[in-house]
Amino acid sequence: MRKMVPRTLFWAPRVLCVLFALFLTFFALDAFQPGKPAAAVALDLAMHLIPTFLLLLILAVAWRHELLGAIVFAGLGVLYLVAFRGRFHWSAYAVISGSLIVVGGLFFANWQARRHLPPGPTPALPD
Repeated sequence: MRKMVPRTLFWAPRVLCVLFALFLTFFALDAFQPGKPAAAVALDLAMHLIPTFLLLLILAVAWRHELLGAIVFAGLGVLYLVAFRGRFHWSAYAVISGSLIVVGGLFFANWQARRHLPPGPTPALPD
């Protein structure tokens, strides 16, 4: 049981971030409309997938730098709240900002746990 907690804490923010990126990808499906030229569909699809690619890029950096990931993900969650306040139903803020803030919090908890490991080479997966 003791070995399972650090391993879960390591993987939880990473898996949740990938799942959140997949969730955001579903919003790109509205690029496909009947009668729309293929070039327009490709451009719309690329534009809709920018947030997903940005999220995955941030995840790639946060994979090794948990504190930076915690700050950026939580900051993105707060930024979404501030930038789009009052435009959507509260549930949109809960899902989008809440997910980003939870991922940021989990990266922070993982960073804290890894800080308290004994000195020496840190394994890729904490035991």
